[in-house]
Amino acid sequence: MSQPNSETNLSADVVVIGGGPGGSTAATMLARQGWQVLLLERDVFPRDHVGESLLPASIPVLEELGVLTAVQGEGFLPKWGATMVWGQSPDPWSWYFRETNQKYPHSYQVWRPRFDQLLLENAQAAGVTALQGYRVEEVLFHPDETGEPAGRRATGVNFVNDLGKAGIVQARFVVDASGQNGLLGRQLDLRHWDDFFQNLAVYAYYQGGQRLAGDAENNIFIESYPHGWLWNIPLADGWSSVGAVVDRHYGGEALRRQNPRQFLAEQIAQAPHTARMLESASLVSGPQVVRDWSYACREIAGEGYVLLGDAACFVDPLFSSGVHLALMSGVLAAAYVTTALKDPSMARAAGRVYQELYYKEYQHFRELVRLFYSSNRTSDSYFWEARRISGPEDALTPRQSFIQAVAGQPPRGYERAVLEHGEAPIQFVESVRQIEAEREEHRIQAEAALLNPGVTFAEVYRAVPHLREGVEVQRKPVLTAGEFVWGDVLITEGHPEGIPCSPLVARLVSAIDGKRSVTELLAELGQGLPPYRRDQLEASVFATLRILYVDGTITRLEGI
Repeated sequence: MSQPNSETNLSADVVVIGGGPGGSTAATMLARQGWQVLLLERDVFPRDHVGESLLPASIPVLEELGVLTAVQGEGFLPKWGATMVWGQSPDPWSWYFRETNQKYPHSYQVWRPRFDQLLLENAQAAGVTALQGYRVEEVLFHPDETGEPAGRRATGVNFVNDLGKAGIVQARFVVDASGQNGLLGRQLDLRHWDDFFQNLAVYAYYQGGQRLAGDAENNIFIESYPHGWLWNIPLADGWSSVGAVVDRHYGGEALRRQNPRQFLAEQIAQAPHTARMLESASLVSGPQVVRDWSYACREIAGEGYVLLGDAACFVDPLFSSGVHLALMSGVLAAAYVTTALKDPSMARAAGRVYQELYYKEYQHFRELVRLFYSSNRTSDSYFWEARRISGPEDALTPRQSFIQAVAGQPPRGYERAVLEHGEAPIQFVESVRQIEAEREEHRIQAEAALLNPGVTFAEVYRAVPHLREGVEVQRKPVLTAGEFVWGDVLITEGHPEGIPCSPLVARLVSAIDGKRSVTELLAELGQGLPPYRRDQLEASVFATLRILYVDGTITRLEGI
């Protein structure tokens, strides 16, 4: 990798724009794969940043990066769950990560300037060259033969450093981790604004306020009130991050009449629990206003470039999903870049899978946030009424919404909480009941068919398996150790992007046509195998049939 010289012309295999959690994660993973990585960060760390509340889902990524021990050693407060004034009652209620996540029962309430610095230092330790005070102004592209942007490939970036010196980085790949500034999203006009979340936030830091009682002491506190909702995140040394999320039109008009400090104080005064917690607190930093809100880019992987974290999409701060999405997408983006550089013929397919995997997680949080907003009945106001009504763009059926929000996803605890404490849309509740009833009925049928010791092998041999509509096997890139490789994935209703599966599962599912019996399927799968291998195959097929039947991939075994 070239180093800065008097002309500030640099080169690398990969240039990463932004040193936040997503950029540092992608850079670390890429450097571990042996690539020369140059990271350009416009600020000088430590720098201010909101978004202090982490999810347990981020802990495994921090472990993989090798930075978890450093994070644990910083004295950040453990976050055990959340306490909310939300739903049907004005009284606070709590839920805890341990209810659904025994392995990672807590996350952390971090101080972002230090947390982000730890991740960047970890990237440098992995071999990343990180230049701070370098603002990227444009991504460079090589046009096609006509000079038009269609089909063009990213070749590097223009930058200006904090001394005012301009330069160029030539790179084989550009990673956009520029956060909500969204360099490529704006440059290529990729952003689509989400009409459901038309909000803005005003936040500040306080010191000396009250904490929640008992085992909820370190919980994030969220309180709904007529104009929106407030967060109160406890931090170390007695600090708290406090922010108000309001309708952008209401907030915009109010901020033209009063300064952000007056506005935030007025919002806090309308939320009795938050106001009481901050009675003895003093404002020590801020407030700041965040105006651009929820969006997603229609394309986040292209020729020689990839977008991740807030540069790709931003939902809403309700579930503290920003850092999690940044870390997760950093790992996925690094795998995509490695794949594209090692095997260009696979780049396009790997890019599609990267986008599918990232947007599945993004859509999960989006549906959960929409569900929470539409379920709140603690206040009757324009803000909440407008968010109880689905917009015309919401083409998903209640069943589809349920599947995106809950089914096929690792539980986070929010799903059951919203049904127990909120007043969810009646269609959604009916869909939950219908799907859960279907699953329970199918479980009973599966136990009767394959898990009942009274069912003989002869009956199973004669049975004809039937797949659920839409189930199929596809050949797609699958994520392995730091890159994508070709593999088989099982497409189901809950996993339209596909679940990686073994060759046996792929062959068995592909052979099931609703006409052939288990005996006929075994004969096809066992062609050419010696007798001892056919015995092994039979045992494996029976075990696979049980799994696929119980989880609903196989809907019935005709004849049993």
